[in-house]
Amino acid sequence: EVQLVESGGGLVQPGGSLRLSCAASGFRVSSAIMRWVRQAPGKGLERVSAINSDGSITTYEDSVKGRFTISRDNAKNTLYLQMNSLKPEDTAVYYCQAGPARGQGTQVTVSS
Repeated sequence: EVQLVESGGGLVQPGGSLRLSCAASGFRVSSAIMRWVRQAPGKGLERVSAINSDGSITTYEDSVKGRFTISRDNAKNTLYLQMNSLKPEDTAVYYCQAGPARGQGTQVTVSS
C-alpha cells in the first residue's frame, strides 16, 4: 500500500524558513516523479515543485523559484521541500504526491 506522510509544517514569520518532509512507504521515491502541491484557504490545488525519478530534473512554480528547493533522500525514502524567504502568500496546506497518491498534508502558516 502506498503511503505518504508529510511533516515539518508550522507557524513562521515572513522571511523565515521551514523544511517539509514526506516519508514514503509502499514504493521507492527514486522510482517515481514526486511532487509538492499546496492548497491555500479558499483556493484550489496548486503545483509547487516536482523532481523526476533520477533527480536530474526539478521544476518550480514561478512564485517559489529561487526560494524553495526540492530534494530526495533515497536511502530514507523521503522527499523534502526546503522553503526559504517565506511570504504570507505561501500559507497553505502542503501535500506530497506520487501519481494519484497524496498524503494528509502539513499546514504552513506565514504570519507576523
